[in-house]
Amino acid sequence: MHPPVLNSLDPRGVASVTLNRPEVGNAYNGDMIEGLLAAIDALSARPELRVLLLKGNGKHFQAGADLAWVRSVAGASAQENVRVSRATAHAIDRLNRLPVPTVVLVQGGCFGGGTGLAAACDVAIAGDNALFSISEVRWGLTAAIIIPQLSDAIAVRQLRRYALTGERFGAAEAQRIGLVHQVVPPEHLAAAGEEMIRRLLENGPQAMANTKAAALKSAWGGFEPPTFDALVAAHARQRQTPEAAEGLASFAEKRAARWARV
Repeated sequence: MHPPVLNSLDPRGVASVTLNRPEVGNAYNGDMIEGLLAAIDALSARPELRVLLLKGNGKHFQAGADLAWVRSVAGASAQENVRVSRATAHAIDRLNRLPVPTVVLVQGGCFGGGTGLAAACDVAIAGDNALFSISEVRWGLTAAIIIPQLSDAIAVRQLRRYALTGERFGAAEAQRIGLVHQVVPPEHLAAAGEEMIRRLLENGPQAMANTKAAALKSAWGGFEPPTFDALVAAHARQRQTPEAAEGLASFAEKRAARWARV
């Protein structure tokens, strides 16, 4: 067994947080969510932290939720579903509000919750092999807890298309609509990330923290606790509907969903 999330802090104050389930495309499950929360909390407590770099090991950055795990959660109690959704929402929200600059490197698949992670970071750099989708509706689920961050990144007009169709789109389209800032060959991702980190380290830490806080005050992702709770409730509730049961069954059985029967 290997830890689902790795983290380290270098002498410059640059943290690396690495999603580490490459055998399943870094699909997230409960262990990865808890690992991401723990990494963010531990690094946030380090006064020397200046920049956080988020990346994924292996071929894909983050291929969305582990749907076998989602299906098992859906069969648990309503309280457990709320707990899982709340933990997931906290991971995205803490990343979004972290008072230091965050940079994400995206290669390969970036689906579902992966798009939320990318949208929650301040700077997103993608390999030209990256493929994106806001895929929850394909399985009868909702992207509720990442909608605010995606609204900030790509605006509501683009979100209404891509979150409703669940279609896949490439790195060039992701850059056009604002989900990523820069597209480079995959072999240049690390170097592009390092160049961005160099630029960020030239700037005043408190000035950047204040700038980020000011930007969030006018952002969709700068919501107050009641909105957070409503998003969590909607996310958890949809997972336990007959529609989600059919969508998840269609994934497990490798067939088209029969929505008319729900």
